[in-house]
Amino acid sequence: MVVGWDGWSKTWTFFEGAWHEGNVAILGPRSHATWLASTVFDGARAFEGTTPDLDRHLERVNRSATAMFLNPVVSEEMWTDLVKQGLARFDRKAELYIKPMYWAERNGSSAIAPDPDSTCWCLSLYELPMPAETGGLSITLSPFRRPTMECMPTNAKAACLYPNNARAALEAKSRGFDNALLRDMLGNIAETASSNVFLAKDGVVFTPAPNDTFLNGITRQRVITLLRDDGVTVLETTLTYRDFEQADEIFTSGNYGKVQSVTRIDDRALQPGRFYRKARDLYWSFAHSGG
Repeated sequence: MVVGWDGWSKTWTFFEGAWHEGNVAILGPRSHATWLASTVFDGARAFEGTTPDLDRHLERVNRSATAMFLNPVVSEEMWTDLVKQGLARFDRKAELYIKPMYWAERNGSSAIAPDPDSTCWCLSLYELPMPAETGGLSITLSPFRRPTMECMPTNAKAACLYPNNARAALEAKSRGFDNALLRDMLGNIAETASSNVFLAKDGVVFTPAPNDTFLNGITRQRVITLLRDDGVTVLETTLTYRDFEQADEIFTSGNYGKVQSVTRIDDRALQPGRFYRKARDLYWSFAHSGG
């Protein structure tokens, strides 16, 4: 990873009609997004010359904008063209994070609502290495919970949702774990602090059913489809922490690492299992097939 003069990894951002190198400033102290949290974003990946499910990520950022009362002013075709331009500024094999963003600049008709006509946007690409396959993650149970749609805009990939996940991650790290499982308000497992989660038990793969407390991740959906198409039974259902404690194996899906194994839950050691390996191998084959 190349670190630029400003301390960030190599970064290119398209903003206000031009490409800018580095961590370009896009907000002021009175910008609505700065103090009233109207930012939405998405995250796609480029690695090994592939950009799997890029179209789904670009479509979702526009849906997220609408959910947050912003105008999705960039067509998916324009996003796609700009991503191609951005990729050309990096080595073809670079491991990148691809981040389209929207936010409001001004307040709207009320004191706190955004003005949709002030919607701004940018596209940022930057070097972010894929995590190594070896090692695996350690997880525990978080004391923090995922909100419901009545509490927060859980139908959007909104920046305002992430401080809750951040405190869950930091609390877990303070106890010596890499990540944590968060429950929903009913006490059932929703996701980890940074990814969707799967377990395998007695030859069947299970994952929490989407219930509007967490995003039904794009990589999650892809892993489910790939496993089912390969003959694996995958059940989306209600799962408790006890289910994970008793699992034969646990793995996660998400944009940062795509498919990662869990090798410890509390004080119980686990091995990367056959379903994790199958999911990862299938995903990498899909990515290299032009997915």
